[in-house]
Amino acid sequence: MDKKAVHDRIVEIGIVPVIRASSRREALMAAEAVSQGGIPIVEITMTVPGAVEVIRELAKSNTSNILIGAGTVLDAETARRCRDAGAEFLVSPALNLETIEFAVKENMLIMAGALTPTEIVKAWKAGSDFVKVFPCGQVGGAKYIKAIKGPLPQIPLVPTGGVNLNTAAEFLEAGAEALGVGSELVQSEALKSGKPEVITETARKFVEIVKATRTRLAPAAASLA
Repeated sequence: MDKKAVHDRIVEIGIVPVIRASSRREALMAAEAVSQGGIPIVEITMTVPGAVEVIRELAKSNTSNILIGAGTVLDAETARRCRDAGAEFLVSPALNLETIEFAVKENMLIMAGALTPTEIVKAWKAGSDFVKVFPCGQVGGAKYIKAIKGPLPQIPLVPTGGVNLNTAAEFLEAGAEALGVGSELVQSEALKSGKPEVITETARKFVEIVKATRTRLAPAAASLA
């Protein structure tokens, strides 16, 4: 999938599941579970044991056409290893200009992490396709996104941290392009107990919230066009 198609898929679905798991088996289970719930996107974080090999395995046996991303990418070398394993986009929790430079050079989509307005602008100007605002919940949640979008409407923000079933609509209403969702979707207890159906059902709920919220916001967006 080319970079534009990756971008469009993320915008279309509106949810990027952040998979943190204690084993390869759990990570693969989580990927299948969110896909079954209508979210064909996964961000395999580098905190998963053998994360690069998990990405490689998903890429080789990708019968569900899942968009595979690599998360918690802290440097260009890790980014290269993830790309070579089959990752189609990169996500970082913090601003690392070398990683952005690598992604731009390789024509690979990147969602660089930033928190302050200065970091957000710096990431965007460096070439980040989306800016992951993390940890968003700890600095005001949806209200923070709305405040940032006021002077910076052109920067596509993906809040992560503090996004759950109760707040997802608020983040979209505030102007988020998509939502990064971790433990509120990929529940560790569901993985440990071998109950992926819990994650699948939660994924369906997030998908419905995104659809309903965007439908509600569409008339207002059209009037501003």
